[in-house]
Amino acid sequence: MDLRIFTEPQQGASYDTLLTVAKATEDLGFDAFFRSDHYLPMGSADGLPGPTDAWITLAGLARETKRIRLGTLMTAGTFRLPGVLAIQVAQVDQMSRGRVELGLGAGWFEEEHKAYGIPFPKERIARLEEQLAIVTGLWATEVGKTFSYEGAYYQLVDSPALPKPAQGKLPVLIGGHGATRTPRLAARYADEFNIPFASIEDSERQFGRVRAAAEAAGRGADDLLYSNALVVCAGKDDAEVARRAAAIGREVDELKANGLAGSPAEVVDKIGRYGAIGASRIYLQVLDLDDLDHLELISSQIQSQLS
Repeated sequence: MDLRIFTEPQQGASYDTLLTVAKATEDLGFDAFFRSDHYLPMGSADGLPGPTDAWITLAGLARETKRIRLGTLMTAGTFRLPGVLAIQVAQVDQMSRGRVELGLGAGWFEEEHKAYGIPFPKERIARLEEQLAIVTGLWATEVGKTFSYEGAYYQLVDSPALPKPAQGKLPVLIGGHGATRTPRLAARYADEFNIPFASIEDSERQFGRVRAAAEAAGRGADDLLYSNALVVCAGKDDAEVARRAAAIGREVDELKANGLAGSPAEVVDKIGRYGAIGASRIYLQVLDLDDLDHLELISSQIQSQLS
């Protein structure tokens, strides 16, 4: 079971804070550092000192880390034109020497679009399908040849399809709860399917849909890797768990029901139950980015048991 650290910087984090967490992620033996792609805080957070851009952040981290994988859960398709996104991600992959992964989604948070003057179209899933075709098509085009695309929303004519990622095949992640279109897109384009903040039962149901869609598309169901994203709140005793829950404005019982919370043994047990229904990777949503002791506890007492 791979454990990855997943951050939500829109809730309030500077680049320096993210760099500190990313370096701790690397030093403590986690597999990857991922971040969300949002510009507006959610809930009661003030978001200070203000948003950071996902791909600018990852470009910096690409040069300041050496081992960990880097990526997004999920890049919002509404924020970037697909041709531009393909260039940005390929460049960051080169900067990291081949450690980048692209999670790409349709975009959903309408308020942040209004706040920063970003169009919020109705047909976001249809646009996402074209975006996936374009980004992957540009990367797959042989050097020296061109790529053209005629879609309802995007048209490319004789693109040189450059630059290329450093990796021969840059992993693409697709995720979500949609029962029909999401599994179909994952079956066609994804290397990994991720379901965020879902119960074991809902995860098993959605994994089954994706596996069936992959087989219907002529792929093996096991060609995709299956993963979950879950909030984490661990502590060496009840008092420490309660303190960490209070620091992120959550209740312990709610976190235990909907995430990974409690003692290291409780968290390991629940991760094992996700593993039993097919998950082989967990993105640990860490909400208090100043609590590096939390990461150390997860590494020494949870990750060590899973590896």
